Amino acid sequence: MEHTKKHQLTDWLPTTKKEVKIRGWDVLDVILFSGDAYVDHPSFGPAVIGRILESYGLRVAIVPQPSVHDNLQDFEKLGKPRLFFGATGGCMDPMVSNYTASKKRRDKDAYTPNGDKGFRPDYATSVYTKILKEKFPDVPVLIGGIEASLRRVTHYDYWSDKLLPTILETSNADMLVYGMGEQPLREIVELLQKGVPFSSLKNIKQTAVFINQKEEKLPIVNNWEDVTINSHEACLKDKKTFASNFKVIEQESNKLKARRILQDVKGKTLVINPPFPTMTEKEIDGSFDLPFTRLPHPKYDKRGPIPAFEMIKFSINIHRGCFGG
Repeated sequence: MEHTKKHQLTDWLPTTKKEVKIRGWDVLDVILFSGDAYVDHPSFGPAVIGRILESYGLRVAIVPQPSVHDNLQDFEKLGKPRLFFGATGGCMDPMVSNYTASKKRRDKDAYTPNGDKGFRPDYATSVYTKILKEKFPDVPVLIGGIEASLRRVTHYDYWSDKLLPTILETSNADMLVYGMGEQPLREIVELLQKGVPFSSLKNIKQTAVFINQKEEKLPIVNNWEDVTINSHEACLKDKKTFASNFKVIEQESNKLKARRILQDVKGKTLVINPPFPTMTEKEIDGSFDLPFTRLPHPKYDKRGPIPAFEMIKFSINIHRGCFGG
């Protein structure tokens, strides 16, 4: 392939034990798990997160599309990270990737080489996180991406035709970062590097966590206002109760100064901290200036093109996120 002339394997974030060794690393700080193939390009969220963490001086590896069908060695092959695991379903909600609107299985996955299907489990973020929590119960797992962001409170799940609780409940994750991850990650990493334990990171903006009110108090943040929405259990009993929650969440997500949202779920309190202010032009540009190869990882050279990459490979990003809201 033509691109291997210009690039060396070490120009991508490592994806295997061998690639970690080539860099001379013996321990990793963060290991990311993604439902997408690894395309090292700023249009692909997992690559952006990896590069941002790397820019903070961390040793980061990414495990793209780990197999959930075998002895789960993909989850253990890189060992235990020093700070945390990160998990994402990928650039699309895995259920949208896997099914059509009429609930038929799709025959192609645009984020997999050759458009092959079957490399991403349903509800991938929860599947990956549960496996990591079983294998490494003492390592924090941070979830993010579209699947985690859209499922951060009680939500209607079209595929099962049910109201599901926050994905923090279904995945057992320790923390959820919603929206664009640069700003919350910067703060999380700074505090962890200072020796603050992960379990005490309860009031970082743009994150969601569980508080067990029997054991711990809700942190007080002086200039934050709180709004308590109806519990998950109340939503299950009444559709209008659920709808009134949605109204509050929608209004808060469009405010410049949002309130902290609290919701009771199965005896715990879900805490959704308000978002950071919108990133400045300089901050957004900063992440595009990171040393991306802007190419898929060479491990896919023989597997065929990745349709989502083919579509954007000569494109320029003009915005972040979804301007349709």
